[in-house]
Amino acid sequence: MTTNTWLHIGLGSFHRAHQAWYLHRLIAQGDTRWHIAAGNIRNDAEHVVAALTAQKGRYVLETVSPEGERAYEEITSIQKLLPWQADLQPLISEGAKPETKVIAFTVTEGGYYLNTSHRLEVANGDLACDLKGGNKTIYGVITRILEQRMANGAGPLTLLNCDNVRHNGERFHDGLVEFLELSGKQPVIAWLAANATCPNTMVDRITPRPAADLPARIKAQTGIDDNAPVMGETFIQWVVEDNFRDVRPDLEAVGVEMVESVIPYEEAKIRILNASHSCIAWAGTLMGRTFIHESTLTDAIYAVADRYVTEDVIPSLGDNGIDLPTYRDVVLKRFTNPYIEDTNQRVAADGFSKIPAMMTPTMIECYQRGTVPHATAMLPALFFVFMEQWHKGQLPYEYQDGILDANAVHAMFNAEDPVALYAGDKALFGELAQREDFTALLREKIQAVYSLIH
Repeated sequence: MTTNTWLHIGLGSFHRAHQAWYLHRLIAQGDTRWHIAAGNIRNDAEHVVAALTAQKGRYVLETVSPEGERAYEEITSIQKLLPWQADLQPLISEGAKPETKVIAFTVTEGGYYLNTSHRLEVANGDLACDLKGGNKTIYGVITRILEQRMANGAGPLTLLNCDNVRHNGERFHDGLVEFLELSGKQPVIAWLAANATCPNTMVDRITPRPAADLPARIKAQTGIDDNAPVMGETFIQWVVEDNFRDVRPDLEAVGVEMVESVIPYEEAKIRILNASHSCIAWAGTLMGRTFIHESTLTDAIYAVADRYVTEDVIPSLGDNGIDLPTYRDVVLKRFTNPYIEDTNQRVAADGFSKIPAMMTPTMIECYQRGTVPHATAMLPALFFVFMEQWHKGQLPYEYQDGILDANAVHAMFNAEDPVALYAGDKALFGELAQREDFTALLREKIQAVYSLIH
C-alpha cells in the first residue's frame, strides 16, 4: 500500500507532542496510510534530530494532569528524519515528492515576519536573503519546494500552518504571495492558486522544555532508553478548517475538530490563553518566579490575567458560541499545573511578535466600543518593564525573540522619554501609536507595574 507523506517543518517539542501525537493515534488504530517526515530550517536542534534518527524516529511522550496523573506513550508517526544542511535540499526534495500531500510547519509567530498590517518585514535580514534566492525563512523554503513540485509535476498539496498567528492559514498564504510577487515569481503564484490551499488552524497543548529528569522517569516507567523524549499537559486540542486541496488523514477519527471556520476558537485561544500566558511569564519573571505555575499562583499576577480576560477580552469577543468565562477558568487552571514545570523563560519569548498579534487588537476594539482598555494595557506595560530589565542586563535568563532589534531597544531605553517611543511604535500598536491618550494610559500602567513588582 502506498503511504502518503505529511512533511513537517519545525521539529520541536510542540510538533512532537501535538500533531505527531494525532497521526500516531491513527497508526495505533490501524490506519497506516500516513507517516511524517520532518526537518528544520535552522540547525540549532540537530542534536534532537540525531537522537531521533538513532531511535528510528520513535520517542516517548509523557503527559501530566494538574493533579499529577502521568501517562506514557511511544510515538511512532515520525518515520523519516531529514538532516539539516545549508541548502536544505533534503527538506526541499521531500516536499517536492508527489507522495507528499501535506506540508505543515511550526516556526513560531516571529517566523512569519509580518507587521501589524500583515505585510512582510522586508527589511529583515533573513527575509532579504531569501528574496534573493536563499532559504532561511518559511517563505524561501516553500518557494523552493513549489518550484521543484512544478518541475516534477508532483501535483496539488495542502500548506498547513500550526502556529499561534491569527487567521494563520490566510496570513501565511498572503505572506507567501507577497514574497513571490517581490521575487518576480508569477508562475509560482499561478501554480499556488490552482494547486494548493492554506487552511486556518488552532493548536493547543502546553509543551515545556523537557525536564532534566524526564529520561530517567521514562526509563523507570516504561523500560525505554529515550534520548529525545517530550512532555506536555494532558489537555490537547486541534481545530482545523476543512479545506484540504488533496487527500488528508482521517483526523476526525482521533479527535481533531474539522470545522467550516476556525475563527471563534482561534480568537478565544490567542487572546485568552496565549496573551495571558505571556502576561503571567513577564510578571512572574519581574517578581522573581521561575515557573509558570508559581507565577499563576501568585495572587497579584493571577488578578492581572483574570481582569484582562474578564474586563476586556470577553466583551470584545461577544457571543461567539464558546462559553468564554468557563474557557478562561480552564485555561488559568491549566497554568497552575506544578508538574509541567513550564518556565517563564520559554513563555516570555517573542514579545515583539505577540503584542501586535495577541494584545493590540483587544485594545483597539475597546477604544472602538468607547471604553478604555485599562486591563489589557497592563500587558504591554509589563513587557516594557521586562525589556527595561533586559536592557539593564538584569533578567535572570537569556531572552529569546526572533525579531528582536537589540540596538533599537537599547536606544529606546537610553532616550529621554522611552515610554513615548514605545507607545509610538506602529509595529507594536498600529493605529494606537498615534493617540496621546494611549501614551498616557501606558505611562499610568507602567507605573502600576513598578508598584506591582516592588
